[in-house]
Amino acid sequence: MNRNKIIAIIVIIIAGIIVIAQSAYTVKETEQVVITQFGKPVGEPVTEPGLKFKAPFIQTANFFEKRYLEWDGDPNQVPTKDKKFIFVDTYARWQITEPLQFYKRLTNERGAQSRLDDLLDGETRDAVAGHDLVELVRNTNRNAQTSGKISELIEDSLVDIDVGRTKIQNMIQETANKEAEDLGIKILDFRFKRINYVEDVRKRVYDRMRSERIRIADKFRSEGQGEASRINGKKERELNQIRSQAFKEAEKIRGRADADAANIYAEAYNQSRQSKEFYEFTKTLETFRKTFDTSTTVIFSEESELYKYLQRID
Repeated sequence: MNRNKIIAIIVIIIAGIIVIAQSAYTVKETEQVVITQFGKPVGEPVTEPGLKFKAPFIQTANFFEKRYLEWDGDPNQVPTKDKKFIFVDTYARWQITEPLQFYKRLTNERGAQSRLDDLLDGETRDAVAGHDLVELVRNTNRNAQTSGKISELIEDSLVDIDVGRTKIQNMIQETANKEAEDLGIKILDFRFKRINYVEDVRKRVYDRMRSERIRIADKFRSEGQGEASRINGKKERELNQIRSQAFKEAEKIRGRADADAANIYAEAYNQSRQSKEFYEFTKTLETFRKTFDTSTTVIFSEESELYKYLQRID
């Protein structure tokens, strides 16, 4: 075999390898492919994974993600319906559902991201401008768990909402999907990442919120002081009643004790007086026996102590 034949075989082999490399391609499970010929799509999209073939050199395989993709919006300053300027930061998840239509309309993911910027940012601006701020930050209505005037004060600051943040997000997603029907994509989820006041009004808002909370705290403090005064007054009344009842009982006990003591003193005094009279009587008799005899004549006055016993003998 001469040299020219060897060269020809090598060239044929290399050419075959190049042709096979240009005609064969692998589709992963996370990919889908659109085949184009001279820039125009041909045939149906390839969505099944595996080894695939195309015409070499004249056809190109365009790969697209089959998985969910991320869209991250830029923070925008948007006025709300109640004329409050806020920064709104959003994000979304989307998917290429029709790769052929996607290629025709958007070409690649960069074009899709740019189109989503227009769609979602525009719908976000419209939704924010059509609703009050409270609708954008809350989902449900709230009931104050306090009572009396404090409850009324708090309920005044809890404005009722009709739509809420979740419904607004769903409205933006649905409207954007309707506009993206012919783009071969579907927006799977849309959310507000962050909502905040612009810097020049944020301080004023915080000051107003602080004064509102101070006012509510003062109301709570006033209610507490009134309740404390009521409790202290009730305590003083009950304490005075207890003291009065105790004083009354003490006086009754003291009166009974004084009465018992007086009776004891009286009985003791009566017993002592009878003993004294008996002693005096016996002593008088002894005096009579020792002083007088049958021949003694004695003259007594009516006031004499000895005379009163003689009268009793009579």
